[in-house]
Amino acid sequence: MIRSVVRGVGSALPRRIMKNAEFEGMLDTSDDWIVQRTGIRQRHIASEDETTASLGEAAARAALENAGLTPADIDLIVLATSTPNNTFPATAVEIQHRLGMRHGFAFDMQAVCSGFVYAVATADSHLRAGLAKRALVIGSETFSRILDWSDRTTCVLFGDGAGALVLEAEEGEGSVADRGVLAASLRSDGTHKDKLYVDGGPSTTGTVGHLRMEGREVFKHAAGMITDVIEDTFHRAGITAEDLTWFVPHQANKRIIDASAKKLGIADEKVVITVDLHGNTSAASVPLALDVAVRDGRIREGDLVMLEAMGGGFTWGAVLIRW
Repeated sequence: MIRSVVRGVGSALPRRIMKNAEFEGMLDTSDDWIVQRTGIRQRHIASEDETTASLGEAAARAALENAGLTPADIDLIVLATSTPNNTFPATAVEIQHRLGMRHGFAFDMQAVCSGFVYAVATADSHLRAGLAKRALVIGSETFSRILDWSDRTTCVLFGDGAGALVLEAEEGEGSVADRGVLAASLRSDGTHKDKLYVDGGPSTTGTVGHLRMEGREVFKHAAGMITDVIEDTFHRAGITAEDLTWFVPHQANKRIIDASAKKLGIADEKVVITVDLHGNTSAASVPLALDVAVRDGRIREGDLVMLEAMGGGFTWGAVLIRW
């Protein structure tokens, strides 16, 4: 059986760090209020010269360096983003150009905060089908561009950044002991569209629009939906929560992360949390958290790692990887 094995991981963050205290002069909020309800203490905000493409390129180069590879070794780029540089072409194609690639193929994946999980599953399918040998899977976002900075219920939650994985097709035995992507479960339900969305678009308003969210509704559905896809992934792989080495969830809200882990029976010490450092970076949050945990030595070769995310749509999904 062909497995998509992780060869490298990397990330990139904008230079500017915006701490919670900065909001106190702008909005009716406080550092204590934000930390208590979300776990967020700071986020990175892109400057004018930092874009989804530039951050994605930097994360891709970091992942390639970590893998000991060059752009010439890659034949597929899948970029998860809800904040592309242009309506078209795909920002993945711009990153391909920035990397100096004239070969292979590249495209964007749009599943909001679940985008990176969807992108890993999609790249895995392409690699197993023989359409590519090595893939760059990138999550890159500049959500600060679509925030309403007068809305305290949303603008304090989100930040900018990018993360990337290099996946390589490799022969495996077909067992849970194999390295690489072992199982995945993806879901969506469009009846929840109005609970988390952007109020603009080329075909409707002709504008970019701003992010709008019914926070309580999102919170209400999150833990159940997350549990659904993770338990399905456990079933597909033939494992349980006790077998996991690490749980790397979407970094949206620490209360959602804690509730999900508790419901699934995943021990606190197995959960990777970076929401305090980055805020919610949408499709970039899972690879950013992965990179932190790999660089600090927590995630090591052979570890069993569960990735999970939920986003607007609603979309939600999970991927199990043997590192």
